Amino acid sequence: MPSDLAENQIVIRRAILHLCGQMGWSSLNELPLPDGRRADIMALRPDNGFVCIEIKSGPRDFLTDSKWPRYRDWCDQFFFAVDRAFPLALLPDSAGLMIVATDMRPPGYATIAESAITRDAPTIPLASARRRKLTHLFATQAAERLGRLDDPAITASLRAARRIE
Repeated sequence: MPSDLAENQIVIRRAILHLCGQMGWSSLNELPLPDGRRADIMALRPDNGFVCIEIKSGPRDFLTDSKWPRYRDWCDQFFFAVDRAFPLALLPDSAGLMIVATDMRPPGYATIAESAITRDAPTIPLASARRRKLTHLFATQAAERLGRLDDPAITASLRAARRIE
C-alpha cells in the first residue's frame, strides 16, 4: 500500500484510468462542472453515457466529504474508486464500486489487472439538455488540454492576453 494518502490517490487514479481505457471509456481528470464542483474522473462511454468516478484515498477522505452526492446530477452512473484496504461498509450501496489493489506492485504501478468494477452503478439517464451541456464541456476541456500539450508557448500568451482584457 502506498505510504501516504496523496500517493494512494495517484495510484488509484492511474489504475482506474487504465480500467476506463480497457472498457473503451474516454476519461478526463479533474473535470470542472457547471455547478462549481470538480469531478475526480469523468468518463464518456461509447454509448454517450457519462460516468463520474469519485476517488477516496481513505476513510477520512470519505467521511469529511459531503459534496459527492451532487456529482450524480452530472452523470448517468456514479462510482467510488478505492483501494482494497478501504472499509467498504462506509460506502453507500447506491453507488457503483471500483477497487484497486494498490499493494500488488511498487507505488505508482497499479495496472488494469489490479483494478475492477466490483459493483455496478445504477443508471439514471441525464436529461438531454444537461447531456448536451456536459458533452460540450467535456469536448472543450479535452481540446484545451490537448492544445496546451501541443504548444505551451501559445497557451502562456493566451493566458496573459485574457488577464489584460
